[in-house]
Amino acid sequence: MSTLAQAAPDGLGWAAAALTAALLVGYEVALAWMARRQPQRLARTAHAALREAWFDAVSAHKGSEILAVQALRNALMSATMTASTAALGLMGAATLIVPSLHAGPGQAAATTSLALTLELVLMGLLFASLVSSVMAVRYYNHAGYVVAMPVECAARSRFGEAGRRYVRRAGTLYSWGLRQLTFVAPVVVSLVHPVAGTVVAAALVLVLFGMDRVTLQPAT
Repeated sequence: MSTLAQAAPDGLGWAAAALTAALLVGYEVALAWMARRQPQRLARTAHAALREAWFDAVSAHKGSEILAVQALRNALMSATMTASTAALGLMGAATLIVPSLHAGPGQAAATTSLALTLELVLMGLLFASLVSSVMAVRYYNHAGYVVAMPVECAARSRFGEAGRRYVRRAGTLYSWGLRQLTFVAPVVVSLVHPVAGTVVAAALVLVLFGMDRVTLQPAT
């Protein structure tokens, strides 16, 4: 895979890789800015508010405990699948990069610094996705104990605010894990050809731009 990244000249390859990173990082910075200015129009913040509203709703209705546990079980399974995918990808990336790190003097020229950098970025994204997804599983697990308590019991009232925070944090971490896993695509394509990676990054940003916006009905 490293030799494929040599298809472009060094200068062009580094410039394309830098542009790819700028597109992805710049898009996330723009989302963070939008989250501060117009959080109701951003799916990430709107969905976080939705999860809190869901927790408040199931906490206010007696008999909703089983339904709440089932909903959290589905969310936990989704986060587990993301974690498993990231773990498998990380093992594959490790298999890809280890020969480059242990290349002998005669093999050093066969591995470009650009390809090695892209491989390290790939591993970093997969590791970040794995950690985010595992932490989402952790918070969903804790929230499950809260929503399983009878609505009218004192313990539910005592841990209600903690459960509310757990649900919000779990959803946010799950969102991060998915986003980091999505960013793997342009990095992998950049290993084949850096310019192609830039094209894929631009297309990905356009697709995400449409998916990351949401329109909510005004609160009454």
